[in-house]
Amino acid sequence: MYFSRSEEPRRGPNWFRPEPMLAMDVENLPPGQSVELRAPESKDRPGDVQRPATLVFPKGLDARSLAGLKAQAVIRFNPLDREVGTGTGNGFSAAAVVPGGEGPMELVVDRTVGAAAIADTGWTKVFKVPSRLLTEFHGRPVELVAAVQLPPSYGTSPERRYPVIFEVPGFGGALRHGMKGTPYSPATGNGVEFIHVFLDPNCPLGHHVFADSENNGPVGRALVEEFLPALDLKFRTIASPAARFLTGHSSGGWSSLWLQVTYPDVFNGTWSTAPDPVDFRDFQRIDLSRVGENMYVDPAGARRPLARVGGKPILWYDDFARMEDVLGPGGQLHSFEAVFSPRGSDGRPRLIWERETGAVDAAVAETWKRYDIRLILEENWATLGPKLAGKLHVFMGDQDTFYLEGATKLLKGSLEKLGSDAVVEIHPGADHSTLMTEQLKARIPREMSERFLRMMPQDGAGNPIGAGR
Repeated sequence: MYFSRSEEPRRGPNWFRPEPMLAMDVENLPPGQSVELRAPESKDRPGDVQRPATLVFPKGLDARSLAGLKAQAVIRFNPLDREVGTGTGNGFSAAAVVPGGEGPMELVVDRTVGAAAIADTGWTKVFKVPSRLLTEFHGRPVELVAAVQLPPSYGTSPERRYPVIFEVPGFGGALRHGMKGTPYSPATGNGVEFIHVFLDPNCPLGHHVFADSENNGPVGRALVEEFLPALDLKFRTIASPAARFLTGHSSGGWSSLWLQVTYPDVFNGTWSTAPDPVDFRDFQRIDLSRVGENMYVDPAGARRPLARVGGKPILWYDDFARMEDVLGPGGQLHSFEAVFSPRGSDGRPRLIWERETGAVDAAVAETWKRYDIRLILEENWATLGPKLAGKLHVFMGDQDTFYLEGATKLLKGSLEKLGSDAVVEIHPGADHSTLMTEQLKARIPREMSERFLRMMPQDGAGNPIGAGR
């Protein structure tokens, strides 16, 4: 149950202004049966049957503070959509104001969330590729989905083929965000036009970051072995590694860097911005390699912040973790565990920290090293170094909202020691959102086009020389 001052509480929570929530895990609930969610200070009455505990956010919530807020009940019917209040097929009630007096408040879940209508435009196409690899892993039909944005000349130059930019959005980014009604035309300044493929990274457990994992399945392999060939058959791409480029922001920044490092012969460069932690010795200021580490407090006992604005902490790790536990699977922190952790005996990702105390499980942290990008580069540089020459570009603000700059600085230092030509820039004064200036937005496709021309020159008509399939 969501509480808010907004018209529809189910559309929350707002990360930076989270509001109260109550939840309960119930399976196989028959139609018409009620579930009672009790505020923290509510007492069991004589004769009450034992029921599952109500999950509460924030910790220590005073039920009296809910009076006057709007409440909305939600039931997660669709376990394949990571969203709760807005997930397709989930049930919800009308919103109602919480009364000030004592006594129960009844909300009837009598409507469901409809599927969003997403249709092709003249320049942007929904592209879905059934994945045999993921279907076999999950035991149900699974597709890889993207929005393919076409360049201005695509409709007038039927013989022309194009290089491709693959963009992975950050956490919460979805197919609908890639649908645009105008042709894709980045400012390259040299006549190069790109097909822009906006990949959808959503999965039931959050953002799969296109990394093969024990919980999300072989997503990276599916992209490279199934999606790319299908894309080359459907659209007039240049089916060459020299014509494939990666970019992405936040979780998408991590994804694009991961894909370039994992498949160095498949892509011709990544321009990754504000990536999630690329060195687990600084996982938002938490050193996962340190014995006795804690996600909630630092070695001095100070509470760990998760986000800041203007240099001032506004979110705390313990609060955010508790909010996600009330929401259930699919949150940002849960998403990390879904990718990096092994699958536990209960079929769920193993937890890297104990939820009540914040203590890090050193055994699980050890398994996360398989996804530590800095460590992978160091341990495999003899092989990876030559293949990644000129391909790594990472941009980060030194005031990142989510404290991500520390890991990028460690990566920068490591690459410099390895003798890499990687471009890793720390932009003074920039945070998670202000990093993406108009100048940087224009610079990225321009640098991609310049690298493309060096690798695959064009003729006078703008057709790449040697661009046959």
